[in-house]
Amino acid sequence: VQLQASGGGLVQAGGSLRLSCEAAGRTFSNSFMGWFRQAPGKEREFVAAIRWIGRTTNYADSVKGRFTISRDNAKNTVYLQMDNLKPEDTAVYYCAASDRPGISWGIYDYGYWGQGTQVTVSS
Repeated sequence: VQLQASGGGLVQAGGSLRLSCEAAGRTFSNSFMGWFRQAPGKEREFVAAIRWIGRTTNYADSVKGRFTISRDNAKNTVYLQMDNLKPEDTAVYYCAASDRPGISWGIYDYGYWGQGTQVTVSS
């Protein structure tokens, strides 16, 4: 399985970015994908997750109301729309996939990871 993340970049505070993550090599059905981020000197933290079936999503409190996770099953792709970005959102963003059923914000529930894409928000 290969997860290819893209869409990062430099944006001013208040701006928007859309990240994409394509899962190549297999199709995930009754499981979930998520986005995590890691800022310099900090631990990797959960951002959002979505199930491949149904409408279940989870968000970290810090991004609720600003970020939206969505998916395109036909393209095996998950998106993260990030609006009203803040300087504290600056980090490397990673997409991750799980074989487990349900949905989770736990980093150890994800067995597949993408290479990360840099998001920098200037003030």
